[in-house]
Amino acid sequence: MASLFRPARPVPAEYRSTFFHLYMDIAWFAVLSASALSFVSVYAARQGASGFQIGLLGAGPAVMNLLFTFPTGRWLEKQSMSAAVFWAAVLNRFLYLPWILLPWLLAPQGQVWTLVGLTLLMSIPGTPLAVGFNALFAESVPAEWRGHVVAIRNALLAVVYIGVSLLCGQILVKIPFPTGYQVVFAMGFLGAFMSTLHLWFVVPPGQARLPGGRGFRSLAWPNVRALPGRLRALPHRSGSGFLRIDILRGPFGRFIAVIFNFYLSIYLAIPLFSLYWVNDLHLTDQVIGLGTALFYVFVLIGSTQLDQLTRRLGNQRITAVGVVFMSLYPTLMALSRGEGMFLVASMMGGLGWSMVGGALVNYLLEKVPGDQRPPYLAWYNLAVNGALLLGSLAGPFVAELVSVRIALLIFGGLRFVAALVFWRWE
Repeated sequence: MASLFRPARPVPAEYRSTFFHLYMDIAWFAVLSASALSFVSVYAARQGASGFQIGLLGAGPAVMNLLFTFPTGRWLEKQSMSAAVFWAAVLNRFLYLPWILLPWLLAPQGQVWTLVGLTLLMSIPGTPLAVGFNALFAESVPAEWRGHVVAIRNALLAVVYIGVSLLCGQILVKIPFPTGYQVVFAMGFLGAFMSTLHLWFVVPPGQARLPGGRGFRSLAWPNVRALPGRLRALPHRSGSGFLRIDILRGPFGRFIAVIFNFYLSIYLAIPLFSLYWVNDLHLTDQVIGLGTALFYVFVLIGSTQLDQLTRRLGNQRITAVGVVFMSLYPTLMALSRGEGMFLVASMMGGLGWSMVGGALVNYLLEKVPGDQRPPYLAWYNLAVNGALLLGSLAGPFVAELVSVRIALLIFGGLRFVAALVFWRWE
């Protein structure tokens, strides 16, 4: 573990500040993720949400991402990437604040639908945040240091996630419902605020940070009134500019198809987990928190070996091996009858994510020309959100037809097929 944080060669002075703030960004994001994001679907299930409503928590934002991905890609090409990512994060993450107030204001079904609406609204600035951060990371971290930085970010994510997950489990046991969830959501908002603050200081070497107070006004915001006309013009613009259809005609198009199939296998299962935990396994919030913590214990274990494994096998093969372990997560979950197998599944899923989360982005960046990142990453974002939309809606539908348990077994098999495709892909 110590060698992970102390690389064999010293970090160049011009990168130290940027690396530090990238580490703090992910540490505080882990607070958000382990609290509000991890428990929102469980909260919705306990408030009587259906599989369709929980699916909408993922599908709704995907619709907005699909609508705004291409305008975002073109817009980002004209921006200071650091400023664009920071202000997108501000607009996105401020909307975690209303989550805290919902139990005081609305009945259970009203809260569920409001959560769906808020996640939909958050996804509008979330689109440039998702597309822009990958580009900002590539600009800020040279290729020879990306494996090291990603490994440390994954390790920090895991360490903080473990502690916060266990803490949230205790909070939800000790504090009556729904007040305990309000405390958890407040922790998430604090994590979102601090993560965004650190993003302000992530600036690529050689670029000047915009002075305080000028950043928001300096962005060249798109003409919203012209958007419908631009959308109608999509099929006719295949070269440089708004819609780069030419990107899909080469090897990157086939790569995007592989990425889409992988994420579809992931998102088909995700809406079913909280329903399965609450309605089939009858797990307590404390056990769910323990499972989440174990997941990230194994993310941490895998992250300590990621840099060495990547040097030996490469990002492609590490991604494939990680997806094999991720296929065990829904499979073992479906076979569980109580806490024991649930915890084993959490371990296998965490080990898989330590590899995929660390290697997949670097594998993607290997495929993207350094001087054309926004339009290429826009296609990647489109594939991810297309899979998110289809998976979030189709997963609950399949579960209605065959039961949640059988659906999880099917989706585990699809993940294994995705692993084989990654392994054989060149």
